[in-house]
Amino acid sequence: MCGIFGYMGPKQASPILVEGLRKLEYRGYDSSGIAIKNGDFKIYKKVGKVAELQSILPKEIPGNVGIAHTRWATHGGVTDPNAHPHLSENGKVVIVHNGIIENARIFRSILTKKGVVFHSETDSEVISHILEYELARDNSPTKALRRTLSKLVGTWGLCAIFLEHDVMVCARNGSPLIIGQGDGETFVSSDPHALSSHTQRVVFMEDGDIATLTHDNITMSNIHGHSFDTDVTILEEEWEEAVLGDFENYMLKEIYEQPDALRQCINGRFDRVRGNGRLGGLNLTPLELSKLPHVRLLGCGTANHAAEIGGFLIESLARIPSVAHISSEFRTNEPVINPN
Repeated sequence: MCGIFGYMGPKQASPILVEGLRKLEYRGYDSSGIAIKNGDFKIYKKVGKVAELQSILPKEIPGNVGIAHTRWATHGGVTDPNAHPHLSENGKVVIVHNGIIENARIFRSILTKKGVVFHSETDSEVISHILEYELARDNSPTKALRRTLSKLVGTWGLCAIFLEHDVMVCARNGSPLIIGQGDGETFVSSDPHALSSHTQRVVFMEDGDIATLTHDNITMSNIHGHSFDTDVTILEEEWEEAVLGDFENYMLKEIYEQPDALRQCINGRFDRVRGNGRLGGLNLTPLELSKLPHVRLLGCGTANHAAEIGGFLIESLARIPSVAHISSEFRTNEPVINPN
């Protein structure tokens, strides 16, 4: 449920970042924060809505490079220190991160023994400290990020900016990240609709991708060090603004929009002539499906609720044993999987 927004360009970053966070509010969150680069890093973090964050921001924050984040607590409580961005020990690296670092506890122990002081309870903070250590080895942000990621186990949509380097580096593994290419300015977001008011030229990062950004250039590579051409996509779809309208909150808005959302999901996936479904990637025949000994459905948040309903329908209609799991816990719970 977390959100990321970043900016590099000629304009003041602060109002652009706040606007980006507002467009990510519909995703649900418990705290937010921004970091602006201007001589050093100006970092502001606050529990509550983006409006609460705005209330503590100076009227003007000089600086045309910055990153911002909305957090939904996973590791650590809902506190200001646990909100992102997170700063490295020497104050020269700041990061925002979506996802879960499964081996964060190991690195927290190692870094603490080396004298690193942690300022939050989050798994994400270890990234900033490891990145600082790796950057000291050869002064290349991209190589430092590549080596950092090679040590981590988990998922990430990740952006980092550096006090002594005029680049932003981003990486994706299991958590969406999209780059927007403007006129002499570059944006990054975890959600394409937050970019649509700034540019229609976007790059959808894939798992394993690393992007090195300046205000006017995007360089793509992967975690293994191989470079490749940037694949720019034109956003032709008109992204609907995620605004509250007359609703009291986004949860209520989502509830009342479910009939339309369901109709949109069904369109193109239901063959009305034959009376059956067409699901991309699931190409089993009804006979093959009927022979399955067991079905496991994975989802997070409301997707997990859908999985639970799906399990009930599969058992009641197809008479196949079905269980729903929370995605983030599935692998670590070591479930017994039927080989068939």
